[in-house]
Amino acid sequence: MSDAAPSGPAPVPDVIAWLLDSDPTLRWQVERDLLDRPASEWEATRARIATEGFGAELLSHQGEDGQWAGGAFFPAGFFDDPETKDLPGQPWTATTWSMTTLREWGMDPAPLIARDTVGLLARNSRWEYEDLPYWGGEVDCCINAMTLANGLWLGADVEHLATWFVEHRMADGGWNCEWVEGSTRSSVHSTLNALRALLLHEQATGGTEETRAARAAGEEYLLERELTHRLSTGEQWGPWVDHFLYPPRHVYSALRALDHFRRADRRDPRMATAVGMVEQAQQADGTWLQQHALPGHIWFEVDNPVGQPSRWVTLEALRVLRWWRDAG
Repeated sequence: MSDAAPSGPAPVPDVIAWLLDSDPTLRWQVERDLLDRPASEWEATRARIATEGFGAELLSHQGEDGQWAGGAFFPAGFFDDPETKDLPGQPWTATTWSMTTLREWGMDPAPLIARDTVGLLARNSRWEYEDLPYWGGEVDCCINAMTLANGLWLGADVEHLATWFVEHRMADGGWNCEWVEGSTRSSVHSTLNALRALLLHEQATGGTEETRAARAAGEEYLLERELTHRLSTGEQWGPWVDHFLYPPRHVYSALRALDHFRRADRRDPRMATAVGMVEQAQQADGTWLQQHALPGHIWFEVDNPVGQPSRWVTLEALRVLRWWRDAG
């Protein structure tokens, strides 16, 4: 490590106290990733997710058939109800979104395994697209990425989905959920979601030569563009690149991309522009704001509204900047 000054701010004590005064889903990550507390401490906090707060509340909405809201990606009856299908955004309450949330919060999958969630979904859940079986996945990259990640978490046989990403990578190195409609150029949203799942696959199984190569190529696709802009024009991809939010769902941002590379522990000087966006978004009080919100029905709120300090965005930003700074 060099003697250069840190490129990002160290956590401010009162901000840390604010972060700690939170739900176990967030608190355990502060203890582990910002405070370097002993594993026995943060593991005890994480163990509370299934029995209190956000985690327990979300678990309580799982139906006897193993699903949430009675559907795989959309709630049951969503497309048949004129009062719901034309609402802005999409609902975030169905099975895939709910399981993804629990997994990303860090919940131990034991309660879902005890309920035989894998078996229940295999028997009861079908994708809205062509009525395909749940664990087989479908044609959407982001859906298959969540299904691969959730399947690995729960112990389902989803190896075929890792292979699917190898087979459906675009010539430019990334992925696009609209490939089935004829798209031939990658989407940064789809690419980042695919990369997150392939990284989890590699961490869980070691991956294969093909999946590791696909992840490396997808990461290079983003790095060539400094995680922020079009290669052809140099223009920023869109306003969402530096609009940080929680929960991000499937949406790309510079912060979310940096968090992927943090998890992969792959630093590259081409990330500096994205790091600068994160640094510039920090407020004078040491926090980061909720800058955007995706419309759609949810089970319950887990963060502050737009324009208010966001505990989740602040955690993610401080964690990314700490990782970047520690590289020297």
